[in-house]
Amino acid sequence: MSGLAYKANAAEALVRLKRLLSRQAQDRICAAFILPSQAMAGFQRQYSGDFMTDYPDPHERIAFWDRYLSERTRLEDDGIPAAYPSEFDQGLYGGLFGGDVRFLSMPHDGYVGSGWISSMVPPLLHDWSEFERLSFDENALWHRRFREQLGIMAEAARGKFGISHLIVIDSLNFVFELVGATNTYISMRETPDRVREAVEFAYGLNRRVHDTFFDIVGTLEEGTCSWVVPWLPGKIICESLDPFHMTSLRDFEKWGREPLERLVADYDGGVLHLHANGWRLLESACSLRGIKVLLLVNEKDYPPATEIGFDLRRRAGDMPLSMMAEYPEFVDGLARHTLPGGVFYYITGAPDIDAANRCMDVVRSYRL
Repeated sequence: MSGLAYKANAAEALVRLKRLLSRQAQDRICAAFILPSQAMAGFQRQYSGDFMTDYPDPHERIAFWDRYLSERTRLEDDGIPAAYPSEFDQGLYGGLFGGDVRFLSMPHDGYVGSGWISSMVPPLLHDWSEFERLSFDENALWHRRFREQLGIMAEAARGKFGISHLIVIDSLNFVFELVGATNTYISMRETPDRVREAVEFAYGLNRRVHDTFFDIVGTLEEGTCSWVVPWLPGKIICESLDPFHMTSLRDFEKWGREPLERLVADYDGGVLHLHANGWRLLESACSLRGIKVLLLVNEKDYPPATEIGFDLRRRAGDMPLSMMAEYPEFVDGLARHTLPGGVFYYITGAPDIDAANRCMDVVRSYRL
């Protein structure tokens, strides 16, 4: 390990992550802490959480990440510091074809909220007759911005922190970008051939997007930084089953499995997240070829993952999992040995780095 300026215990964290990801840590746990931050406090003063139409300045954005991650240098958790290019979260995939890209600042504290400015577009097509006009242009404005911002981020991060991979928008996720969610579900029944064409188009598009990412950013210690777990060996892509949370398991098997496994097979694997309203898909998600780890995202009106952790752990087999927990319940679970193993925990609510480091002493010795 050559070292990261913003991570004192990077070598140890990588060893622990490798053990978890190789499925050799079923009796152990890993953890990373989301802590109070002066950089986040500044972000919250600057952004209200409203939609914006102006593309955020990439130099300003990477300066934020530098401030945010530098504050965590003494933190001895299992995290690997990384900046997330959230400006290309979803909007890139529509912006490449002239879509109206809109940005949403996310100033709330928490796991998905540490300074992200996410993006999205209204549906690109009025109807399927416009699909034929879509073509990829290397010189399109949003492809230029994508390449330029990744270059700026990679240069600024060198030797200090990594750059996280961004979300894949393929399969029905991409059809959502074209015609919206409701029309996607209708089209699956009424014009399935059109949906298949769009899914095939999305495969080629995602190869371009994610090959470009790895061409510019490369790897960190021969691995990929991620927000599902902080780091994985190889070139790893970040998949999503979001459209299938609102439809049937049969639809997932018909429309979701093959496109996902096909794209993942072009890289060294993939990571996946499931929102709580999609946890009924857990067994199928864990059976997907090439998936290395699965993040369980808590949602309102559903019990949090840690509350039903052992049942989720049983259903997932030996698949490495990520869960989110509040600091008091996590500390209590450590003391009572009620935290399932083979899990990466993201912890919110710890008061400071010193408290988190003391907690990590217990995490490292925890055994079921």
